[in-house]
Amino acid sequence: MRVVFVHGACVRNGSWWWRRTAELLRERGVPSVAPELPSCGEAGRPAGVDGPGLPEDVAAVRRVLRADDEPTVVVAHSYGGIVTAEAAAGIGSVRHLLLVSSYLPEVGQSLSDFGDDGPAPFLDVDPGTGTFGVRPELLVDTFLQDCDPEDRARAGRHLSRQSMHVITQPVGAAAWQQVPSTYLVCAQDRGTPPRLQRDFARRAGSVVELDAGHHPFLSRPAEVRDLLLSL
Repeated sequence: MRVVFVHGACVRNGSWWWRRTAELLRERGVPSVAPELPSCGEAGRPAGVDGPGLPEDVAAVRRVLRADDEPTVVVAHSYGGIVTAEAAAGIGSVRHLLLVSSYLPEVGQSLSDFGDDGPAPFLDVDPGTGTFGVRPELLVDTFLQDCDPEDRARAGRHLSRQSMHVITQPVGAAAWQQVPSTYLVCAQDRGTPPRLQRDFARRAGSVVELDAGHHPFLSRPAEVRDLLLSL
């Protein structure tokens, strides 16, 4: 078994966000990898009006999934669920999807289908550059309130601007319709309210709740590891 972690929006260095759970999995002999998402400026091209979007993110994750035929669990976090819906479709090695405070789009849906009328208050949207990002001053209180002080202090270094293309680009497949899936509801999440998560989770095969904020793989890594090992 191996785990592929697909990070959420407006961050980079997925391996940093994932590292606490990755270390615990490694102790149990389970390797993991966190692909870079081009729309977050991780693949050499800057995010923006002419920058990469969802298709490039999907291609990047599919390359990683196809690189190894070992049975794989994909952990999709937040926006990562949009990417994973298409990226994991038709990949025979993918045996389970773990969706963490995530979106489960139908074919043809985009990230915009899951939002309200306007951008969330913790986002800074700049149509001029074609990017959006998390407001740094709201990062900790919104997403990291249950994380340790070290992670709260360092997380800002791993934020990124992301191409606005990803908001409206639709997915071309819905892997969760074909692959067994588990939805992890983060009951203390201040970014994606639990009521919305529970609504999204209706599409998953099973649902688990954890008394954690938006990043349980940072704040509750042992519980996330145990959940993965049980799948």
